[in-house]
Amino acid sequence: MDIEICRMTGAEFPLFAFSHCRDVVAAVSRAGGFGVLGCSSYGSHQLEEELAWIDAHVDGKPYGVDILFPNTQQAESGMSLDDFIAAIPAAHIDFVVELLARHDVQIRRDEVIRQRLPPTAPDEAERLLEIAFRHPIKLIANALGVAPPLMIERGKATGVPVAALVGAKDHAIKQVRAGVDIIVAQGGEAAGHCGEVSTMVLVPEVIRAVAPYGAPPVLAAGGIVTGEQMAGAMAMGAQGAWTGTVWLATSDAETSPVIREKMIAARSIDTVRSTARSGKPNRQLKSAWNAAWDSPDSPGALPLPLMPLISVPAMNKTLRAAEAGSQRARELATYESGQGVGMIESVRSATAVVQDFKEEFAAAFERFNRFVGG
Repeated sequence: MDIEICRMTGAEFPLFAFSHCRDVVAAVSRAGGFGVLGCSSYGSHQLEEELAWIDAHVDGKPYGVDILFPNTQQAESGMSLDDFIAAIPAAHIDFVVELLARHDVQIRRDEVIRQRLPPTAPDEAERLLEIAFRHPIKLIANALGVAPPLMIERGKATGVPVAALVGAKDHAIKQVRAGVDIIVAQGGEAAGHCGEVSTMVLVPEVIRAVAPYGAPPVLAAGGIVTGEQMAGAMAMGAQGAWTGTVWLATSDAETSPVIREKMIAARSIDTVRSTARSGKPNRQLKSAWNAAWDSPDSPGALPLPLMPLISVPAMNKTLRAAEAGSQRARELATYESGQGVGMIESVRSATAVVQDFKEEFAAAFERFNRFVGG
């Protein structure tokens, strides 16, 4: 498409696919979309390997990366893994052990805490940023807070556009004032970290808000799993769609078969915004995990980046038990998921999803043109 977002990124079709799985990223970009690798699943020692693999399998097509670089953690710069571990109360460790035991999942106290520096810790995020810019990325995104000066400066120096996810128009204005090139307006229907304003309201609101600041391209995000929705967002003024949940149910994804099955069975009302995975409001599949942490008996979720240090090992243990056939463990299993999950009815390849988006998008605009012409 001959639109600004495609000229900036090299995308053929402005369908941006956020995924923690390198296979999805490469498949989407090869199919004409634009894959974006979420780096929060990787330490700096892993990211180099993942990006090198994408470089070798993307057939020269463009792709990007997404790094969690929250502004509120600058005071934690220089903290070691031992410092983070020491900040986790014993009550939270006990709660994890007891919660998993009630669901027939055994985890020792010494297994509860993830033995790796959080990728959202400032020092680690800077290392991820450095590694990302060693590769031919065509976009870099920040998913939490205002994109840091270091990211924006590197982007400007290398000609890589910087994107930022926002959940409110005020956030969008702060981003463009800081120098961000692309705004992703992510409604509350979205998986993962999201705000409360719906996509239908947020997208046009953000487009109007950033117009006086050079009218940077805005991508619509939140609950978008079909080409018709993408077309609707672009009719409102967005230049494309930023998607996530739809890729989790693909055959290419890293998602456990247990999670895929839960997603296919889920309705749009079977998700919840909870702090139980990351410590910040995060939309995920409803499960016994988030119900327990959100209950009055809970010690309360820890803030980011501490909560993932205990939620990741617990979820890994839970999924292994569920995959082995434990129904009680299955009740505990959850994953980030947007409300669009209710429209995902089968497991498809990432390539097939891109093709479906293109066909649905074209059909939607054809219908719209008939309405206007009639």
